Amino acid sequence: MAIPGFRRAADFSIVKVVAAAVLGLVVLAAGTFSFLVWSTWKIDAVSTARQTEMARHVIGRFRFQLAHDQESATVWDDAVVNVRGYASPESLEWINANLGEWMHTYFGHDAAYVVKPDGQPVYAFSNGVQDEATSYASIEKTTAPMLQQLVAALRQGETIGIEEGIDSPGVTDFRFLNGRPAVVSLKPIVSDSGDIEQVAGEEFVHVAVRYIDGPFLKELETKYDFSNMHFSLTEEATINKASLPLVTNSGDSIGYVVWQSYRPGLAFLQSITPALVIILLCLVVVVGIFIAMLYRRAMANREQEERIRYLATHDSMTGLLNRAAFEARLDTALSEVGDKPRQIAILYLDLDRFKPINDTLGHPAGDFVICEIGSRIGKLVPPGASLCRVGGDEFNVLVTYDQVEAIEALCAAIVDSVGQAICIDGQSVFVGISIGVALSPLHGTDRAELTRKADVALYSAKASGRGCYSIFGQHMDALVRERAEIERDLRDALADRKQFQVLYQPKYFAGTGQVGSVEALVRWQHPTRGLISPVYFVPIAEECGLIRELGRMVLEQACSAAAAWPIDNIAVNVSAVQLRDSAFSIEVMAILAATGLSPHKLELEVTETAWMDSSDSCAANIRALRAVGIHIALDDFGTGFSTFGRLHETDVDHIKIDKMFVDGLGKDRGDEAIIQAIVELARAKGLKTTAEGVETKEQNDFLIRIGCDELQGFLFAKPMTQEDVGALLSGRAKTTPRLSSV
Repeated sequence: MAIPGFRRAADFSIVKVVAAAVLGLVVLAAGTFSFLVWSTWKIDAVSTARQTEMARHVIGRFRFQLAHDQESATVWDDAVVNVRGYASPESLEWINANLGEWMHTYFGHDAAYVVKPDGQPVYAFSNGVQDEATSYASIEKTTAPMLQQLVAALRQGETIGIEEGIDSPGVTDFRFLNGRPAVVSLKPIVSDSGDIEQVAGEEFVHVAVRYIDGPFLKELETKYDFSNMHFSLTEEATINKASLPLVTNSGDSIGYVVWQSYRPGLAFLQSITPALVIILLCLVVVVGIFIAMLYRRAMANREQEERIRYLATHDSMTGLLNRAAFEARLDTALSEVGDKPRQIAILYLDLDRFKPINDTLGHPAGDFVICEIGSRIGKLVPPGASLCRVGGDEFNVLVTYDQVEAIEALCAAIVDSVGQAICIDGQSVFVGISIGVALSPLHGTDRAELTRKADVALYSAKASGRGCYSIFGQHMDALVRERAEIERDLRDALADRKQFQVLYQPKYFAGTGQVGSVEALVRWQHPTRGLISPVYFVPIAEECGLIRELGRMVLEQACSAAAAWPIDNIAVNVSAVQLRDSAFSIEVMAILAATGLSPHKLELEVTETAWMDSSDSCAANIRALRAVGIHIALDDFGTGFSTFGRLHETDVDHIKIDKMFVDGLGKDRGDEAIIQAIVELARAKGLKTTAEGVETKEQNDFLIRIGCDELQGFLFAKPMTQEDVGALLSGRAKTTPRLSSV
């Protein structure tokens, strides 16, 4: 009986062990399942919270952006003037273009209204077109409390609605309009300069409306991976849905933004449930799944490492090699030794006329141009060549060659390709490119020396007029040294100023033939080099920081001389470097005070580059100078970038038609039509026009016939000394201008 008892005891022990094992497995499975359920719930809760916070942030930003967009047109002197004159067709057209259509087409606003502080509408825009002002009645009941709140705050001087990024008071809130949820923003139309007197609380108010449902929620759904996002008057709270209340400033809710909640935890649990069953039955499967997971993670890490290595050697915007990778390839190419030294060409490429694109069209357009240029160059370089973007608007090319002619052909092809039009949003823009070339072993086998010579050759190409290429020559080093000597001599000359002479070229009224004004021109009589053209030394002065001192000297002498002359004004050229100096306007006023010249008799000529400069200092200086009566003339008009469009800003008083167009008169190049268009445009904007470089009677007659105001050129008088100008103005001059009254 002992053996059976022992067996029963053993069987019982086995049962206990099995039971314990089963119980352990059950507990383990239950614990694992409970942990997974808890983890799923936590993950889903965090995911829902993140989605809700993201929705709250984006909708809040949407609400902020509406008020921010309005300020582009409501804080503006022109807006104040035109809403006051809303009864006139011209003002109403301006209001429709800037406070209605612009807000709709550029910012996507659904409706816009202009109302008086008492709620009387004067303008309405909805459904993409100008509407009757009475259509405001459809939202008046909803917006009336907001208008009353804003007007009361304005009258009491409260800064309601002002926050970081919002500079003018206003009221913005969620509202339910026409059966749809919307953000409504009210902004007073106020002066940006402060020059227009306004009574607090009596300002016209701009009302902007943008609906939340429809396109906005679709955009939010697409951009941030929300699912089935829609607006609902009820919360629709379920386990699979999340919602965000749209709460007004008063704490009321107008409804809810609802979406299908993304539950990554539940999705994960559902996906691994079959695997969990198999894991409980077979540990091998567990190991296999674990190995598979490790493999996927290893592959993800490998892809990340490859991406990091790629970014370390490539430009992130264009995908081209970066400077470090280019230098490494150049070192490798130069270190390769064979029976015959490898012939390697290094090309330094720099874009011309690129800055105006960034200034006028913005940096995204500039980035597009950089990528387009990189693509064009990449299609031209031969296989095996290395193309690199070293930064900004600069590129490098490393290419082997058999004949120098092949490099010349490559450079010519690049110059031609880059010079073709680039289309940006339906507008054609043009840039050029300058190329400097150094050849190995002809010009050396050391990287530093070759890159220096390529850079010198690039400088030579720039100095030769841009839009061309130069292969390094020994004379280029001499040119670089000569430029350094010119810079040194220029510093010495400015120390005593005896080498500089200010000459004056008269400008004649086209109608009367009388001298109306003169232009001051500086000349440098170098003691050993002779007369140096300002076309050569002025750019050097700008680059080395001497233009401020040179410009101040010319301005002082010109103002001193003109103080005693019976002329309308004296014109003095001003560099963009001077205008960027925040103290320039104060310096000009000090010179006027010291010389006794009236501000109304001074005209400063600026180039289109300076005029279009987006820096705050340039704009502030021009405004300050014009405010005291100093005239601003736009020099060499028509040769810059997007000039006709910028003239609508009318921050100049006078435009000078470039000599290039005057030279083309009578040559069947269409310059007659261009000049006539410029004159008519200037007349329409109330600007004076001067034609430069008039040298023939035919040019003179044409310019008088189309109504050009002033004429200047060798046909009438060459630049002359201060004494000669005095004699000319007093009638003692021996020559008279050749003007006709055609």
